[in-house]
Formats: sequence, structure tokens, C-alpha cells
Amino acid sequence: MTINALIFRGRHEPIEVQEISKPDYVTDDFVSVKLKSAALNRRDYWITKGLYPDIADNLPAVLGSDGCGIYEGNEYIICPNVNWGDGPFPSTNYTILGLQEYGTFADQIFVRKNKLYRKPDHLSSEQAACLPLAGLTAYRALFTRCQAKKGQKVLISGIGGGVALFACQFAIAIGAEVYVTSGDEKKIKKAIALGAVDGVSYKDPQAMKALGKKVGGFDVVIDSAGGKGFNQLLKMCKLGANVGIYGGTAGTISGVAVPNLFFKQISIHGSTMGSDEEFKKMIDLVNEYKIVPVVYKVRSLQEGNTSINDMSKNEHFGKFVLNI
Repeated sequence: MTINALIFRGRHEPIEVQEISKPDYVTDDFVSVKLKSAALNRRDYWITKGLYPDIADNLPAVLGSDGCGIYEGNEYIICPNVNWGDGPFPSTNYTILGLQEYGTFADQIFVRKNKLYRKPDHLSSEQAACLPLAGLTAYRALFTRCQAKKGQKVLISGIGGGVALFACQFAIAIGAEVYVTSGDEKKIKKAIALGAVDGVSYKDPQAMKALGKKVGGFDVVIDSAGGKGFNQLLKMCKLGANVGIYGGTAGTISGVAVPNLFFKQISIHGSTMGSDEEFKKMIDLVNEYKIVPVVYKVRSLQEGNTSINDMSKNEHFGKFVLNI
């Protein structure tokens, strides 16, 4: 049995579609899924740039953590968790589909049967493929870690990427009052069209300050950047706020005014991915509110390398999808 897959062999080598064999880790609890669509995440980009742990030990690799495909005549999406465990936090041998185990940038994938969840009926294959990693990460950060609720004021930074967009859509769906930041005015307008109340440029400290003052402070802040701008987000929090951070694209956090933290009783929650139980709850939320993921661009599997490189431009609003 052979699989056509987009193969990553190292950061200085081209990523090309090649034939590979069934992986040797497959056991009786694995099933074969014929993939229809796969979606990209920032994780795939970081891996191709060598900026991710344990890359060299797992080459060649099939990247891709998001996929929708057919098993026994029905369409399923794939939970990308590997060995999360039964606890509220991941086990020490936790990994994500698409490096240690072959990912979704292929025409076929072998996954454990208990990782398959029926595709929501209101979604296309392309839309459903967007959900797994980003949707799960957003759900855990927003609800499990930050306990977001209806009526609260929620700020989502860096709107446009997959996780931020899902956090925005999920919070709007439950009736939260959602605001966004971006360095691109067009992305702010698109978020408002989705249901966000307002947004400002994170490049403008005065606009950020004015937004925080106008809303009276935020109950929940979801951030993916860190860096120097993180302290500004903390200044925009109200008493008892929860701040969730799931990424560090702006680098090391510095310049935090510590008294602001303890006087306001602010809680900062690091968060990444989520449990299998949270994955199910995320799918239930999508079904209940008929949430539709935002697809930015659809290409073929053979054009996967182009989409990965395009992520570095930060022009996208929504997810890159590969049809297979």
C-alpha cells in the first residue's frame, strides 16, 4: 500500500508530493481514512523553518494536523491529539499529529478510530478541515482556561489567524461582547462583519488605551503574541480578568507592570491545544451554533508548499486549505 503525501525532509529541501509506505507504528486500533481536505496551521510553517522541537528526530515527515476525510462511507474530522491522557493537562509523551506520526497532507492517513468525529452537517469538507487544531486551541483557551461567559467583554488580539478567528467566533456565538486588535484595518473590518463590536490597531498604543477605557476594561483577553505589547493588554483588563496566551509570535514578554497584576487580581493562563473531551465539546459548540470556519484560500495538495510560504506574509484572514 502506498500513500501520496507532501513530504518534508528538512528546512533546506523542497517539500514535494511523493509516494510513501504505510507507517510501521500502525496497529490494530488504527483505521485508514481517505482524506478530502486538509488545512494549514502556523505550526506547519514553524516546522519548515526549523523552529519547533524534535524535528530532526522525525524526518522525513508528513505535516498537517487538520483533516477531513471518508471512513466507511461517512465524512469525519480528525482530532489531532496523540497521547493527551486522561488528566486536565497533557501527559509527558503528548504529541500532535503531523510530525512524530504522519499528518494530513496526504491522500490517506492512518489514525486511531477514537480520533474520528462526524463532520458537522452544515459544513463543507474544506470548512470542516479547518476546525481541529485551531478550534481546539481556541476552545480550551477561551472556555476551559479563561472561563468566558455570555455578556462578558472579550478582547482577541491579532485577529486573522486560525485560533484568533475561532476564539472570536466562539465568543460571539455564546453572547459575549467581542473586540479585536490587528495591524491590518481590513482584518478588523472583516471581524466586525463576523459580529465583533469594534477593533483597533495594536500598533497604536493610544488607540489601545482608548478602547480599554471606552469598554470599561475586559473580562477576558486572548493573546497569541506576547512580546512588548502584552503589558498593554494587561492595562486593558478589568478587576479579576482572565488572560489566556497560546502563542509567542512577538517573543519574550517584557516590561510588565507587576502592581497592575496584583491590584487588579489578574490571572494569566498559558494554554495549548486541548483534551479529547474538549475536542468533543468544541464540535458540539460548532454544531449548536452552526459556526462556519473562515476559509481564506483553497489549493491542491501539490501547491501545499506555496500555501506554507504564503503564511509568512500574514495577509490571510482565515485558513489555507488543501483539497486532495
